[in-house]
Amino acid sequence: MNGPRTKSADALARDVIRTAHGQDMIIGRLPLDGEGQGASQIILNVGCQRHDRGEEWAHLTVPEARQLAGRLLAQAAAAERDREDAVGTADSALDRGRDTAGSGDGHPGRIDVAYLAGESYAIGVRGHEMLVDQPLRHGGDDIAATPTELFVASLASCVAFYAGRYLTRHGVCRDGLRVAAEFDMATDRPARVAAVRLRIAVPASLPERRRPGLVAVASHCTVHNSLHQPPDVGIEIA
Repeated sequence: MNGPRTKSADALARDVIRTAHGQDMIIGRLPLDGEGQGASQIILNVGCQRHDRGEEWAHLTVPEARQLAGRLLAQAAAAERDREDAVGTADSALDRGRDTAGSGDGHPGRIDVAYLAGESYAIGVRGHEMLVDQPLRHGGDDIAATPTELFVASLASCVAFYAGRYLTRHGVCRDGLRVAAEFDMATDRPARVAAVRLRIAVPASLPERRRPGLVAVASHCTVHNSLHQPPDVGIEIA
């Protein structure tokens, strides 16, 4: 079949989990013939080896089981989005075209969030899939980070991105660059992040005189700027 290829239409769009017992579990999607354009099925290969003597058991630790559940949910959510995209209208196709527009080029970005199960949700952005969940103590299954953790992670990773660009601009290899983030939740209402502390570990080869400049550049990353000049946020029923 000719036509545009999507991430899910490619049979190689798969995740692999290596278990503590040495099994490679493969989770992915394959086109489902005869079920309409965009239809796909979820595949799970438990990675049996010849020495397993035909057994089909997968031995998982608790964290591995949560990871597997998260990957399966993400693949299921992606399959649903693929089907919706395939049968979408011309208007929705136009919207998806806007999705590919990078931030800062004047076009709106778009992220889709869909309910999965329990307290978990699937996030879709430009063909990438990720999950959010809640810890066990908050009623979730702890198969993914929380939205609040992703919020802090977006700041830390944006700082890392800008710091990396600074290193490259000054001829310093990025190997060893790390950003550690800690955050505190407010003790009063409304619920919110009250404080974030970031520590940038830079390569030893970065000259001392360049370090203040790196901090200055990282402090003006897009996410940090957005926190200092908050965007207008509107919430409405679709």
